[in-house]
Amino acid sequence: ARRPPRPAPPRRSDPALAALKPFRFPQTPFHQMRAAATLLLALMAAIFLASHHFAAAHPALPWVRAFAEAAMVGGLADWFAVTALFRHPLGLPIPHTAIIPQNKDRLGDSLALFLKENFLTPTVVARQLEAHDLARMLAGWLQAEQRPGRRRSMGPLLARLIEALDEAAVDDLVRDAAGQRLRSLKLSPIVADGVDALIEKGRHDPLIEAAIEWGLATLSSEEPQIRSMVSERTNWFLRLVNVDENVSDSVIGSVQRLLVDMRHDPRHPVRQRLVNALKGWAFDLRHFPETQAQVEGFKADLIANPAMGQALSGLWASARAGLVRSLNDPASAEAGKLGPALKALGARLEQDQALADAINRAVRRAVVALARDYGDEIVALVSDTIRSWDANTVTDKVEQAVGRDLQFIRINGTLIGGSIGLGLHAVGTAL
Repeated sequence: ARRPPRPAPPRRSDPALAALKPFRFPQTPFHQMRAAATLLLALMAAIFLASHHFAAAHPALPWVRAFAEAAMVGGLADWFAVTALFRHPLGLPIPHTAIIPQNKDRLGDSLALFLKENFLTPTVVARQLEAHDLARMLAGWLQAEQRPGRRRSMGPLLARLIEALDEAAVDDLVRDAAGQRLRSLKLSPIVADGVDALIEKGRHDPLIEAAIEWGLATLSSEEPQIRSMVSERTNWFLRLVNVDENVSDSVIGSVQRLLVDMRHDPRHPVRQRLVNALKGWAFDLRHFPETQAQVEGFKADLIANPAMGQALSGLWASARAGLVRSLNDPASAEAGKLGPALKALGARLEQDQALADAINRAVRRAVVALARDYGDEIVALVSDTIRSWDANTVTDKVEQAVGRDLQFIRINGTLIGGSIGLGLHAVGTAL
């Protein structure tokens, strides 16, 4: 008879082998310290049992037992205290345990209130900023030669910040701000100054010459129309003797001679009258509301034009694309554009005290305004975020942050408890 076949060895896919996982010592500092404190407590328990069982074997064993017994008491008490902060010890619903999970919302409110009272009040922010010369710090950083990599990395960082902005929202903001700025801008004085500067520097002459050339060209192209109009307004009897042709020739020739004379004579009286008319218009723009209203009405019509709206809408898109392209260009940042520009800005900040003071004031005002206007929102964000966390999440975060130090409390409690027990045993023996 054949022997029954041996059972095949379990394969790697066998669930029994899959359940056997190699022991791995905890990797995080918190878990390592917790394991060390627990092993120390277990060691004290083993020493206590061994010294109790072999108490008569050596006169020193009662002292060892006293130390181990008190160490167990101290270690267990501190284990209970540390565990009660984060959860119910052994899962038992003992009152006043699992303190952090049960008071999660109150802890969040307290943390938010602490941030507001100590960091986000305008007085505290202003006092902290007053102690620092931010402009000088920025100037030193921009000019520092030993950190070129950080300066190079600032370009892509700024580019990412710009790309992260809501393009539609910023576009609307730029369009509205530009439109509002144009509406509030008084155009009449600017036009008047421009006309005066044009005349003073002689730059009006090309405009007049261009107008003369246009007049000559128009007169030549519209000559048939002019002759037709004169003919229509001339009596039929006079047309028999060509009076209409003579009148047309006279009118066209007179205007042509006038324009030609104006073109060749910069001091022609008509040109001077045009210049005086421009000067008078500039004067009216400064002093007469009726003339100012005409220019302002033209400006309002221009702003209301859909084409102007589209042009303003494209301001941010064009500026954004140019900025991102320039900031992401390593060659410009390194060799010729962004780096030298930032270095020059740093030198200017270092040399111009008035500019540095202005930047410091502007930054302080901006940050203080942010703390004043948005401090409550930031505090509410902290509080609401903690409230939205699961209790276990909050417990794990806090335990990971301070749990390692708390495990030292367990170790110290075990050793100090053992020392106290050893002292009490000595006192009892002496009595």
